Amino acid sequence: MKQPSLLTIFLFLTLFSCGAEPISKKTEQLKTTFANPVWDGADPWMTKQGADYVYCFSANNGIVVSRSKLMTQKGEMQTIWKAPSEGWNRACVWAPEIHFIDGHWYVYYAAGESGPPYIHQRTGVLRSKTDDVFSEYEDMGMLYTGNNPEDPKSNIWAIDMTVFEHRGKLFAIWSGWLKQEDTDATSQHLFIQEMENPFTLTGTRVLLSSPTESWETGGPLDLNEGPEVLKNGDQVFIVYSCRESWLKEYRQGMLQLIHPDADPLNPQNWKKTGPVFEGNNAVYGVGHVSFVKSPDETEDWVIYHSKKNTEPNWDRDVRMQPFEWNADGTPNFGSPVSAGVEIDRPSGEVEIEKNQLIK
Repeated sequence: MKQPSLLTIFLFLTLFSCGAEPISKKTEQLKTTFANPVWDGADPWMTKQGADYVYCFSANNGIVVSRSKLMTQKGEMQTIWKAPSEGWNRACVWAPEIHFIDGHWYVYYAAGESGPPYIHQRTGVLRSKTDDVFSEYEDMGMLYTGNNPEDPKSNIWAIDMTVFEHRGKLFAIWSGWLKQEDTDATSQHLFIQEMENPFTLTGTRVLLSSPTESWETGGPLDLNEGPEVLKNGDQVFIVYSCRESWLKEYRQGMLQLIHPDADPLNPQNWKKTGPVFEGNNAVYGVGHVSFVKSPDETEDWVIYHSKKNTEPNWDRDVRMQPFEWNADGTPNFGSPVSAGVEIDRPSGEVEIEKNQLIK
């Protein structure tokens, strides 16, 4: 048998020593912390479905979905819908949210026929054809968010819709105008309405909240927008954005259902407090939150956007941090963590990444 040459042995040893690091070494080097911001963007909507984190956002006049096992990293991404070339929803696609209801994914988004001025915004709904978040989606049309459902042409401006289930019923909450106007310099309010199904409102809209408190007002335009539902046991909260989205004073207020059995359609059954989460000297314009559990379900996290600078604009990025609960069951969001400050990764996330490397 021919013996290998010294050159062959040398090349083999060189390749072996320069090969990929052992898996055990890679897992040891995994970072256990991260720092904000996590990525560019605005109006962040993240939800947890089983072991997956589904992140939904608008881009290039369409809607994109990411699916990942990790909270702090986007995963596989797919554009699930592009605005049509004509029609009521051909432009200005804003703030989509995706919800899994009765075996389908539903996306609620705002869009308009043109803008600026942004006076045409209405809310539309998409429905997945299967339970796969990357399946095809069908356009279920525009929701009627006005005062007279018998007259579709009387529809009224509506953005930032979210939905939630309570006591076996489905409800929608959104930001809208009291009546249709010809200027987008119009005050915004929160409305609530029961849903017949995930793509049909029933009854009539109810005015739930107006920007009337001192911490909701004081700038050029009074706004209530970006409502998001947070539950703690049988307690129900709506955390919403107020002040102006383009200013550093943008902040979060909160409505609390006064009793688990109280009718959500009665505004008197909601208690308003605020601000419950706002910027500081290092983080500006804290807005449009969403909430998820850590991978191991032991921690609560708030996902939010903030302004990149103090100038009036919509240049924003996405951040996340854990929050706690007060003794009375209300959320305690603390203060936004400054950019670059290391935060422990969501509990269970490092273990998931280790398992991904081993596999």
